[in-house]
Amino acid sequence: MMSLFAACAWFVIANVGAMLPSKRKHWPFAYGLIAVGIPILGWVVYEQGPWVGLLVLAAAMSVLRWPVIYLWRWIKRGGKAKDADA
Repeated sequence: MMSLFAACAWFVIANVGAMLPSKRKHWPFAYGLIAVGIPILGWVVYEQGPWVGLLVLAAAMSVLRWPVIYLWRWIKRGGKAKDADA
């Protein structure tokens, strides 16, 4: 149960951080959320099971949608840098 409280705290911190103004478009904050969120997700899966873990993962992906979009685009390019063919 503590893992779900940690996940909820992660979501509250993520939403409060998104409301704050940022000159660097929140990317350092997003990196910190990812670094903290991965162990929390593992903890949720360990304590609550894979289905609850998938729900938490889907919710986290909706909060951090731009890193997920950029990762998906990078995977579609075959892992190459953006200017690799130029």
